[in-house]
Amino acid sequence: MTKLQKLYSTIQNLKELGLELGEDLLKQTSDLEQDIIKNEILPVISEKIEPIIGQIERELVLVVDYVPNEPLSVRITRKRNFTEQMETIEIVPNPKVEHNIGTIKRNSPTKSAKTNLRVTFPNGKVVENRFAYETLQEVVMIVGIEKVRPLAIVQCGVPLISNAQDDFYNQKEIAKGLYLITHSSTGQKKQQIEKISEALNLNLKVEIL
Repeated sequence: MTKLQKLYSTIQNLKELGLELGEDLLKQTSDLEQDIIKNEILPVISEKIEPIIGQIERELVLVVDYVPNEPLSVRITRKRNFTEQMETIEIVPNPKVEHNIGTIKRNSPTKSAKTNLRVTFPNGKVVENRFAYETLQEVVMIVGIEKVRPLAIVQCGVPLISNAQDDFYNQKEIAKGLYLITHSSTGQKKQQIEKISEALNLNLKVEIL
């Protein structure tokens, strides 16, 4: 078990026991994640993408949008000022003997089991799809876009249901000109559905599977 896996396991155990997570533990986890991203993940991504992207003769920004337990999304934007809003991490190639693809594959943490959502309506109707974002989307459609949108629920600074496409965060078009933001964890999607339920007195039962 890697150090990062041990930290994740410790955090999960503390949560299950209902204990407060110390700031020191959270900082260590964040620092270790950042170190792995900078020194292992980004160099490999750069090495793999550069030969392909080198065929393009214009500037562009690639955005890899990763949300745990959700499909990976890669977007392209022409907006150069977009990078000003992001933390810049310099990619320093590491010696291949220390950071080669084979080693990363063998030592990479086992991916945690995917989580999903199950939503039960008072009439017994159950909504449960392959992905959590699909469950959120179906619930919104059943409840009604016209009822959910005025609740002004926000995720990552973007309205849950927006009439504008965002250049960064994942959205799904649920009606002509209306987009549902799905850039959130399964737990956050659960909270969003619970907010909808509470605001509209729907008495929905929301479970993470």
